[in-house]
Amino acid sequence: MSSTPPNYKKADPILLTLFANRFMSVAEAMGRSLQQTAISTNIKERLDFSCALFAPDGDLVANAPFIPIHLGSMSFAVRYQMQLHGKDLKPGDVFMTNSPSAGGSHLPDITIISPVFDTQTGKVIFFTASRGHHADIGGILPGSMPPTSTSIFEEGAEIVSFKIVSGGVYDHDGLVEYMVNKPAQYPGSSGCRNIKDVESDLKAQIAANHKGIQLIQAIVDDYGLETVQEYMYHIRANAEVSVRNLLKDVVKRAGTNVLEAIDYLDDGSPIQLRVEINEEDGSAICDFEGTGCEVRGNLNAPISVVHSAVIYCMRAMLDMDIPLNAGCLVPITVKIPEGSLLSPSRTAAVCGGNVLTSQRLVDVVLKAFHACAASQGCTNNLTFGAGGKDKDGNNVVGWGYYETIAGGSGAGPGWHGTSGIHTHITNTRIGDVEILERRYPVLVHQFAIREGSGGKGKWRGGDGVVRELEFTEGLQVSILSERRTRQPYGMEGGNPGAMGRNTWVKQPRKEDGDLPEDADERQPLKPRKINIGGKATVWMGKGDKLLIETPGAGAWGALDPEAAEADPDHSHVKAWAPRGSLAEREAAQAGF
Repeated sequence: MSSTPPNYKKADPILLTLFANRFMSVAEAMGRSLQQTAISTNIKERLDFSCALFAPDGDLVANAPFIPIHLGSMSFAVRYQMQLHGKDLKPGDVFMTNSPSAGGSHLPDITIISPVFDTQTGKVIFFTASRGHHADIGGILPGSMPPTSTSIFEEGAEIVSFKIVSGGVYDHDGLVEYMVNKPAQYPGSSGCRNIKDVESDLKAQIAANHKGIQLIQAIVDDYGLETVQEYMYHIRANAEVSVRNLLKDVVKRAGTNVLEAIDYLDDGSPIQLRVEINEEDGSAICDFEGTGCEVRGNLNAPISVVHSAVIYCMRAMLDMDIPLNAGCLVPITVKIPEGSLLSPSRTAAVCGGNVLTSQRLVDVVLKAFHACAASQGCTNNLTFGAGGKDKDGNNVVGWGYYETIAGGSGAGPGWHGTSGIHTHITNTRIGDVEILERRYPVLVHQFAIREGSGGKGKWRGGDGVVRELEFTEGLQVSILSERRTRQPYGMEGGNPGAMGRNTWVKQPRKEDGDLPEDADERQPLKPRKINIGGKATVWMGKGDKLLIETPGAGAWGALDPEAAEADPDHSHVKAWAPRGSLAEREAAQAGF
């Protein structure tokens, strides 16, 4: 079904471009407001947030180049709140949600949603929304990304729907109840360890949404509501037509209308996809039948995350400069088997599904479309912090730090992969060394390209990175990562990228049994090197180090010996990064 109502006249191409850019500028301005007013490292420095504009029906209209995993799934959250409160909305209302069952991704990603009312009719004409990753929202470990979680209740505060602002009145007590008191009720879990910082960032999100409301109302004042909403639908229709043309072209190039791919998580769980394209109308069915069942861990992905991965891939394969919006998914029907790890039960743990399984979903979709080799397939999630419940069960104020670490991007037919980049679904910065060492008890010993970790081929895969941290006081440190047992695949004869590795460099201590009682601790002792695997939480003592080596990416095409000898560095070809990469994002956010 077309996303444009039949009574709208044909779009003027100049106005179409103008409105596309006006709508995107609203999201960009929201992002600038959020970054400038936030205080956390996660949002202010790492840019782990997204802002977007939504139609009255909840469909994504436009966004700036923020985080793809947020942008594809936020419309699920907007629609859910509309279903609950659509008849009772009033100016000054703001809703807060993070539950995967209500369109969320994982719990640290909190979405703030604000309706936009027409000043003349009083009707809802748009929604503005912002989603930010908050460093700690409670749970069993600081950082709220526990590698060992088996239930969503262990991952922190879950909020299906909370009116954080009602008619312009802010509800501080309700926030404390949801963020501090409720999650602390579950065995082993605590409430938010630093509610003051989290509350400050939530207020920054509310302010960003309000900025968007002001700007969209200004556009309506300039052009009139009818014209604005008409071109809102035209923009979605343009994206729909672009994707339909892409799918028709894929059939011609592939010589078949059926595409298939399968890949496996490190635990062996398969992610299987069959794409059947109707070459007449350019529609497609993406069927994930054959994907593994729900896992007893946190690699389960909510269905909103699956749709995020699919819409991102469609947008990335388009060679056109259009906003990512709901029109990209209109031609596509996504089928997800009930009870699979892509449609888990209500209480399943999901913090890894959002950041790890999503990356593997992208690899599977791009593999089916034969678009490029596998990227690192991971976001290498590192968390550490302090606080939580003490031995008497009291909630202790503390803090949490979270970062994702770059790897290699996959090569394709005509380009090398990029080294040391946040790939695909994640699009954040990493914590700056100076800020990290000033704010937290940690020293950065290494942060460098992991030379040779990218797959070799005609077009080589990007290299991963090496990041080595030393902790200057005892801390709970957790790593949540993938591609530690399975290499990122190459294509068309290209070699796979190297697997990642996480190594604990532990200082010997008598209290840990590492030394005999009569050992002379004044003598220099060789530290132990311990492979902690892809998913682990470790209490690291003062002086201990964590060495993270992230995966490289797959190559495309077999290496031609003669060409390799003539041009060993492939200097005639530039590296490539997907549309919406960090470089493009930073250019769009110039002036932050």
